Amino acid sequence: MAIPRTFIYLFFYTMLTNGINAQDPGEELPYRELPAPAETYTPGSVVSRLVDGLGFRYFWATEGLRNEDLAFRIAGEARSTRETIDHIYGLARVILNSALNKPNEPAEEEELSFTEMRSRTLNMLEQASDIFREAEDLDLYSVVFVRQGNRSEFPFWNQINGPISDALWHCGQVVSYRRASGNPFNPAVSVFTGKVRQ
Repeated sequence: MAIPRTFIYLFFYTMLTNGINAQDPGEELPYRELPAPAETYTPGSVVSRLVDGLGFRYFWATEGLRNEDLAFRIAGEARSTRETIDHIYGLARVILNSALNKPNEPAEEEELSFTEMRSRTLNMLEQASDIFREAEDLDLYSVVFVRQGNRSEFPFWNQINGPISDALWHCGQVVSYRRASGNPFNPAVSVFTGKVRQ
């Protein structure tokens, strides 16, 4: 018995649209659970853990988002969920550049899918955390911006109250937005323990 062509088209269209935000099955993203903490408290290990906490929250704030969630906007002038995620991506770049001692310069516009952006954000946070964990002197990790030939440099304090705190703030927005768009945060996730309850 032949399968109607309309059914075949509908099947592949459904698979395509449902798979737009799917993770590459071969890619293991960081922060599904919090990594084990450092054995000692140092300035670097504390900052590393703060970045890990951000990564864990971001992983679960963005896990399983649908196209309608990404398009959701709380009000006419507000950022959409996707635009908020784009902003977190930019903040993660600032965090990593500080860890790498690289200035933040205007980047070329990239057309990234949500899946690509999510993966890059999580991997940037993991890389920054790994670097900070070994840091002994946070004075060496200033935040530098270069705009139109002008260089602005800020101490590491600004990294904490700036990009890291801002990204945490926006993860909370994504969680609120997804609840409002009918796809709430997984209740089995414990941000206190950094684990997913079975």
